[in-house]
Amino acid sequence: MKSVIVAQVRFYSDKAARFVPKTGVYPKGFAVGGIHCGVKKNGKLDLALLQNQHGNAVASAVFTTNKFKAAPVQVSQRIIKETGGHGINSLVINSGNANAVTGAKGIKDAESMVTATDAAFGNGENSTLVMSTGVIGQKLPISPILKGIDTLAGSLGSSHQHWLDCANAICTTDTFPKLVTKQFELNGITYTLAGLAKGAGMISPNMATLLGFFVTDAPVTAPALRSILQYSVDRSFNSISVDGDMSTNDTIVAIANGAAGGEVIDQTSSSAVSYSKLRSEVTDFAQQLAQLVVRDGEGATKFITITVKDSLSFSDAKTIASTIANSSLFKTAMYGKDANWGRILCAIGYSDVSSSSSVLPDRTSVTFVPSDGIEPLKVLVDGEPEEVDEARASELLELEDINIDIDLGTGGGQSASFWTCDLSHEYVTINGDYRS
Repeated sequence: MKSVIVAQVRFYSDKAARFVPKTGVYPKGFAVGGIHCGVKKNGKLDLALLQNQHGNAVASAVFTTNKFKAAPVQVSQRIIKETGGHGINSLVINSGNANAVTGAKGIKDAESMVTATDAAFGNGENSTLVMSTGVIGQKLPISPILKGIDTLAGSLGSSHQHWLDCANAICTTDTFPKLVTKQFELNGITYTLAGLAKGAGMISPNMATLLGFFVTDAPVTAPALRSILQYSVDRSFNSISVDGDMSTNDTIVAIANGAAGGEVIDQTSSSAVSYSKLRSEVTDFAQQLAQLVVRDGEGATKFITITVKDSLSFSDAKTIASTIANSSLFKTAMYGKDANWGRILCAIGYSDVSSSSSVLPDRTSVTFVPSDGIEPLKVLVDGEPEEVDEARASELLELEDINIDIDLGTGGGQSASFWTCDLSHEYVTINGDYRS
């Protein structure tokens, strides 16, 4: 096992290696791991497990809105609905095969993964959620997965390497595993969040080919966790784009076991401050994790933050930012290091906003905000074009991180951010060769 991991670390490019943590802090009461069970033909890790070892946890999940929902999505949705999010103590995830558009057998295979994991940990029935990622439309090789579950269940741990193995085991076209941890204090108690995600293509709208989960040792009710997860996902995993495609398997799961102690957080007035604080911490955490997906976008050379300010509503601001982020013309301009702000204005103009007052051309301003600390480059102020220093614009667009601020000037005061990347020749190469 050790030799496999060393080989994978060497595979990371210098750029990718910057985002792979060398250490981490992990929540109490959780054990994880990853192995190669035989789904992938290249010997890379392809099966991941997580188990809660502290009482009964609560869970919530957000799923793809694609009509062709993969079998594991359908099974996990059923389990969440039937349990109300109570007693969900395990996750099982395979990579290399999406188990999507696989008919009745696909449902049976996903249910078999749940049953095998429940049995391996001695949990009650339907205490496991299941995820799969990989090629769509191929039958799942279920036998090696079921054998792998039994093998992996006996070797889980809570070390940084165990978590890194788990993160590696869910990767497909990713060039590095996405793993984030953080600690925060609430009511005098230190709580911990740890999460991982996979995804590099088919990202947007609404998560797309993206699997992820995060766990915490904070005590929280299932309804409160559900509300916190939806709020944070709207501002993180549903606010990223690589290519504008939505997949069939997207799932984000949150699990809380309360192992660190303290009063249980709910949505009542007595918990309002704690609830708000936890929601803020989770949202910030989810944004960090989601941004790693964009940084690993297939063929990407730029990480772009689009912030829309002074909108009439959060919904309008997010819609406008999303429309710009998914514009192929905008994304190719960023790849070509061309400050063609006309493409930004064009996308703003056809955004599906709530009213005619949502976009006021004579009040709209666009600014390129450099990440190198040098003075921002204004290209449009209150609808009037500025004389652009093309040399400075080219210098700015040479940077890996690019920030674009759009001020709508509506007086509404609402804002939203969206994270995207450029669109390069390499994206076509990766996806043209995906199944081969």
